[in-house]
Amino acid sequence: MSLLVKTIVRFILFILLQFYVLDKIHLQQMMVTPYLYFLFILWLPFKMQRAWVMLLGFALGFTLDSFRHHPGFHAAACVLIAYVRPFLINFMIPQEGAETNYEAPSVKSMGGLLPYMIFAGTLCLLHNAWLFLLEAWQFGNVWYFLVKTLLSTAISLVLIVITELIFVRKQKFKTNTI
Repeated sequence: MSLLVKTIVRFILFILLQFYVLDKIHLQQMMVTPYLYFLFILWLPFKMQRAWVMLLGFALGFTLDSFRHHPGFHAAACVLIAYVRPFLINFMIPQEGAETNYEAPSVKSMGGLLPYMIFAGTLCLLHNAWLFLLEAWQFGNVWYFLVKTLLSTAISLVLIVITELIFVRKQKFKTNTI
């Protein structure tokens, strides 16, 4: 399957899964909001230019905002993590590392579950914190904000691990030898 078709299918599936399944889960008593749709941004190829990643992040967030009738909260959070993603990849992977040998971030390409979870957890925490800050637009109740952000991040990370285990992405190791 070509990269374009794979990207379009993932975009549609993540939006549908988020809106029709995860948004119907009501865990408000525990202050938890499970998000998985932004995994689309994490799974984009290493070689994709930042401008395209940010544009796809905006499209993803705007599409979800359109379904939920929100004024751009998800779009802002997705653009933020799309902007930070290359910095985090460059920080976590050596210069001659996975981005030259693999196509996209995964447990295998990042060197194991722990580095991948640090990568995913950092972007997940950033996404949730920015999203919840925009929704509340205040730091009135700091503890509520912190607990909601941390619990939602934890649930989202569990969903990311489950998704990674269920949908193993086959990635070939590319070498410079013939």
